[in-house]
Amino acid sequence: MGLPTCVWMLVGAFVGWGILSPVAKVEEWAPGPVTDWKTGSRGWILWVSLAVMIAESMVSLGIVAVKELRALYFRMRLYKQVGGRENGTGQPDADYQASDEHAAKNRAIDEVDPRFLVPGWITWGGLAASTAVCMGIVKALFDVPVYDTLIAVALALPLAVLGVRALGETDLNPVSGIGKVSQVVFAGVMPGNLVGNLIAGGIAEAGAQQAGDLMQDLKTGHLLNASPRAQFAGQMIGSVFSVFVTAGAYLLYSKVYAIPGLQFPVPTAQVWLDMARLVNGHPLPPHVWPFIISFALLFVVLPIGAAMLSYCARERIYVGCVSINRATLQRWWPSGIAFAMGIYNAPNFTLMRAIGAIAVSAAIEIIVARVKADRRRDSIDLSPMHQKLLERKLRILAIIMASGFVLGEGTLSFFILLSQAFSA
Repeated sequence: MGLPTCVWMLVGAFVGWGILSPVAKVEEWAPGPVTDWKTGSRGWILWVSLAVMIAESMVSLGIVAVKELRALYFRMRLYKQVGGRENGTGQPDADYQASDEHAAKNRAIDEVDPRFLVPGWITWGGLAASTAVCMGIVKALFDVPVYDTLIAVALALPLAVLGVRALGETDLNPVSGIGKVSQVVFAGVMPGNLVGNLIAGGIAEAGAQQAGDLMQDLKTGHLLNASPRAQFAGQMIGSVFSVFVTAGAYLLYSKVYAIPGLQFPVPTAQVWLDMARLVNGHPLPPHVWPFIISFALLFVVLPIGAAMLSYCARERIYVGCVSINRATLQRWWPSGIAFAMGIYNAPNFTLMRAIGAIAVSAAIEIIVARVKADRRRDSIDLSPMHQKLLERKLRILAIIMASGFVLGEGTLSFFILLSQAFSA
């Protein structure tokens, strides 16, 4: 996640669980047990988290859409100014020709042999077939009309493009906001249908999530000169097997544990359910409206500020009397999604991640400082390039160590799960 993301999650946990939750409990706005989703303060602060996610995601998607429309406008304007590919004399415009040649060189570098590409008939045929299968399964399992599912898939396509664009630019896929957009739309398409609303939002979010994952996988393969067709085949094989693996894992977990329950509260599911209830006219908890509006307005402004900061040409930004490096300010700019995650997740989820991120960052700083000291004793300065390379290697090492922790815990918990499932 990175240190800035974990820090903003920690800030969200402090605001949500350290301030808002006690206030809601003391004022009896949420009189039930703290962990209760319906009458407790956990369910009360969840609405604040939902407002933050929706506000930031909507604005972020809007900024990406405006950028795309702006780029399209300037491309069309350029074509009109140069008269297509020629100037007024009938000869190619020199500036346009130079930019066109530069673009052609870039395309030549990025081109892949057609033999290694996925054929168009597979892409479009697969989209049509998967849509038909989706409509059939949703109709059979949830009794949602096929035309509503078709609308959900059609809405998911442009939202997935926006999500991929946002992921490529910011390393953050706003899937939570994308799902909420679909839920808002389907409140008008299927009013009063909570199940249909959840299905529509799930289709949109799943489409954006998988599109983002595929984009990252294909980009990595492109950098390694891997075959897109081979990657596509691997994705298809993995998708087929994952259906059985994930369904089987869920059956095992639900046999041993209560889902949702104390150990697996599934907070994201409650976020989805509350959003479906809200857009279908269900009332909000008492006295939560002012907090929803305040936090939503705050996290509408912050993404706009981040976008303005990215267009700023100055290397240093003055905040009052303090001068801050623009790159540092961008790195530590408040993240609404991280803030919201800190609110709707239990504090133990956030604290461990924050501790890990702070420990890794501190270890990197200590190691770099020791290397610098050793170099100075030898009368050799550590150049900025070598320092960045050292920090990058240490971060990769930290990721490998973290992956080992996750793998070890996951493997052990799976064997414990198996033993409990078959001994019951």
